[in-house]
Amino acid sequence: MTPDQIESAVAAAMPQAVEDLKRLSALPSVAFPGHPEEPVMAAAALTEELLRSTGLSRVQQIPVDGSFPAVYGEAPAPPGAPTVLLYAHYDVQPAGDLNSWRTPPFEPTLINGQLYGRGTADDKSGIVSHVAALRAFQGRFPVGIKVIIEGQEEYAGERLEAFVERNPDLLRADAIVVADTGNPRVGDPSVTTSLRGMAAFTVEVRTLRGPVHSGQFGGAAPDALAALMRMLTALHDENGDIRVPGLPRGAFLGQGPSEEEFRKTAGVLDGVSLVGSGTVADRLWSSYAITVTGIDVPSVSGAINAVQPGVRARVTVRVPPSGDPKTTVDAVVEFLRQVTPWGAQVAFGDFTVGSGFQADSGGQARAALNRAMERAFGRPPRDVGAGGSIPLVNTLLRQFPAAEILLFGAEDEDAATHAPNERVDLEELRRVATTEALFLQELGDGPR
Repeated sequence: MTPDQIESAVAAAMPQAVEDLKRLSALPSVAFPGHPEEPVMAAAALTEELLRSTGLSRVQQIPVDGSFPAVYGEAPAPPGAPTVLLYAHYDVQPAGDLNSWRTPPFEPTLINGQLYGRGTADDKSGIVSHVAALRAFQGRFPVGIKVIIEGQEEYAGERLEAFVERNPDLLRADAIVVADTGNPRVGDPSVTTSLRGMAAFTVEVRTLRGPVHSGQFGGAAPDALAALMRMLTALHDENGDIRVPGLPRGAFLGQGPSEEEFRKTAGVLDGVSLVGSGTVADRLWSSYAITVTGIDVPSVSGAINAVQPGVRARVTVRVPPSGDPKTTVDAVVEFLRQVTPWGAQVAFGDFTVGSGFQADSGGQARAALNRAMERAFGRPPRDVGAGGSIPLVNTLLRQFPAAEILLFGAEDEDAATHAPNERVDLEELRRVATTEALFLQELGDGPR
């Protein structure tokens, strides 16, 4: 197919692609413990249906130990052509505070060319961009195609890592497209060349056998909530830099956002300072970050006058690409043990770790992607980092060291992924799907 034919085919198929994204995003496929499994399985079934619509010769759900099924598809390569593996995930983050959503999180709503709803960007846009790109070829693909869509990336994604390690031949490819990142801004083409790793754990602090009256016992009885707050605030200094030994600040060599751009994108309130040292890119893409993502304590509305006997918190640590998530979480846990006050009893559990990623300078696949993205967006892409984590990427790199791994997608920094009012820009989705289809043709037309 010519580039003009590919662009026309993707554009003509976009109305159907948008309807597909609406159907997917209406499913609350939250794979966290405690959430219903039926919507997750429904998302797997719908993903299988969409992949079948692309003309792939084989599509099936594949069991993953301890997790939800992966959806796999493939089509053989033409003689002498390379094979490309396409990745995305169908599970989503929980909706969070429903009062913070302007539209219902699982009722996809189109407003001014943007589709709002949980998962519209992260990462059901990745599934639909793959589907839209593949449909352009009507089953006559210029390269070999393999597709793997997992169902538990947002929680315990390392389970697919183990699957990959046990089934390397199933996913072996010359190039790998990971559609779970995006551009700094809509229309600003970029390729993500580094990812931070992550580690997470739960810390529980106990001081009393049960709650006691704050008037009768407060002032002498050790408050578990006060102990936990002291521990968590000890993780950072007054500037917001991490105090845990062995977690130094890093440096990102490429171009990152300005402080003004970051403040606007992050929604930092007037008069509130950013935290940490170094450039914004250093802090986001090449340094450690520790965030308390949840605390189990009595709510304000349900508060009683009592000293708290036990509380829990969930702590997430982002690890620079060169860092080791296991040693990192060990360092943070040891630090919290050392700063635990009053001899309080402390326990740690529910550990999750995932490695970071640093891309090589690129080869034939990256050159083909550059050409495709320049045509789709009207300008060449630039390299950026990502502060988030995709646990599978480093496993793919270890298993297939000769493969080029390319990270791009329809998300952007205003997409509110993992937050209320998540959305995807539909014109960005079209450009990304067009990029992917052009890339597959460019790679298929390359030297053999």
